[in-house]
Amino acid sequence: MKNANPTLIAIGDNCLDAYLSKGFVTVGGNALNVAVQWRRQGLNARYFGALGPDEEAQIMFGAIEDAGLARADVEIRPGASAVTLLSDDAGERRFLLESLGVGEDYFPNAERYAALLQADWVHLGTNSSERLVRRLVADGVTFSIDVSTRHFDLPLEGVPLVFASGPEDPSEPVEPLIARFKAAGARQVVITCGRRGSFHDDGGTLFQAGSVPVAVVDTCGAGDSFIATFLVSRFFETLSGEAALDRSAARAAETCTHLGGFPQPIQAIPQWLLDKYDSVIRTTQRA
Repeated sequence: MKNANPTLIAIGDNCLDAYLSKGFVTVGGNALNVAVQWRRQGLNARYFGALGPDEEAQIMFGAIEDAGLARADVEIRPGASAVTLLSDDAGERRFLLESLGVGEDYFPNAERYAALLQADWVHLGTNSSERLVRRLVADGVTFSIDVSTRHFDLPLEGVPLVFASGPEDPSEPVEPLIARFKAAGARQVVITCGRRGSFHDDGGTLFQAGSVPVAVVDTCGAGDSFIATFLVSRFFETLSGEAALDRSAARAAETCTHLGGFPQPIQAIPQWLLDKYDSVIRTTQRA
């Protein structure tokens, strides 16, 4: 699938992450992070998703445009933009609220769906629409999906490539998990296992690579950098499975050295956002 300038589209989740214990917000979401990483590599990338007509969306649009993605590719739909409230307990992130907003079960309009049919690769973020997965399979679109830890929530029959989180414990084999994905219908599988490394089953061969040690600032978006790099390295630069995993691990490690899923100005949490979710914050902090 050698192609010097492929058309790549990431579709699905975006999110405004508010780190309450640290006092700042970052922009992210699996699909948006992947699209941004493609753009950072100078690739022809687009991001399709949805935001609400609210102040959160304005922060999101700022980051989207700064990354070189088109504001017009994002739909505004009635409702609220996605917001996640987090706290940091001794280096461990704790989710106080995860609201998917208007991005939940996002299915693009007719114009955007037509663009998916013409793309060289489409990547679906976590929390994708079951209807969208089935439709892309039926229409023969070349795509991948990140199921993260929710391994079998979506139909995987005929899905070209599944990314998933796997066990970090080296004593726990990954082969049974890969076999389950293939039994569910996935044609190829990539399992990322944190510090343990990663695995890629291309349908006939199992490749393996280690992780890259780094001084971690924030792990947010590391997996998305891995995905963006792997897809290009393996399928458009035609690197071997092991070489693609190695390069992807290096990019993931680099992402861990800065705040947020991609380099961006770190903003203080706006007072209006704290006021908006005051009751949620009070309730969860008492728990």
